[in-house]
Amino acid sequence: MTSISYHQHGHHQPRAGAARVPAYALPQRVSQGRVIRAEWTKLRTQPSALWAGAGAIGLTAGFGILYAALLAARPPHGAAAAAFDPTAVSLSGIQLAQIAVGVLGAMLITSEYGSGMIRATFAAVPRRLPVLWGKAAVALAAVFAASVPAVLIAFFAGQSVLAKVGLDTSFGQPGVARAVLGSAAYLAVAAVLGLGLGALLRNTAAAVTALFGLLFGLQLLAGLIPGATGVTLEKFMPSTAGQAIASVHPDPGTSLGPWAGLGLFAGYTVIVLALAARRMSRGDA
Repeated sequence: MTSISYHQHGHHQPRAGAARVPAYALPQRVSQGRVIRAEWTKLRTQPSALWAGAGAIGLTAGFGILYAALLAARPPHGAAAAAFDPTAVSLSGIQLAQIAVGVLGAMLITSEYGSGMIRATFAAVPRRLPVLWGKAAVALAAVFAASVPAVLIAFFAGQSVLAKVGLDTSFGQPGVARAVLGSAAYLAVAAVLGLGLGALLRNTAAAVTALFGLLFGLQLLAGLIPGATGVTLEKFMPSTAGQAIASVHPDPGTSLGPWAGLGLFAGYTVIVLALAARRMSRGDA
């Protein structure tokens, strides 16, 4: 991984008669903006991160198109056809892509802990927390920027497949644009969730295991509870809540509203980030 330097000193005033030093060579005060730029450089020069991002794009588009093709081969009938959500079908790939972006987020920091580079980073930014906020901002922005074209490809390609059996919808229909772009936002938040787990646990394997537990394990446990209690609890589980944004008309009996669900998922992420920030601020790295 490329080593990025942060500087924490004020500008030096040259002595009379001394050679002029170029402005870019002078030490500069640490700021959140400079930390973000440095973290962006790290992301761009980390091959594993680039592969994870490419995998997320491929999973989002590829699985959505494949699922649409399967349903086009066996179209729903009767009540199932009436409740059919073609937008959610096209966006089904986010269920797999969330793992790829979560791993990407975790690796943004666990790779530094694994290599020992985190000590150099914290030596340059002694307050530490700007590093976490910088990584979170980079993960959020980069994954959202990569996910927008992925979900657009998934939607339009999926709808072209569904159009062959008359099950397609258009981007201009109410709730469709929100579902498509909201899915990109969901993936961006999932990347920050992975980052928070990585900062909290400081180990890639542990962070990925915890990510699977939060996204799938809690949902499975809630599903094991019989009756209405299990159904109600499942609505509030992280992935179930967050993925409500990908449906045009979420079923109120099994899921929260789109924005309420995404907000709750973001709330889980904020809690994990807060725990990570508390540990990081202790200075035990």
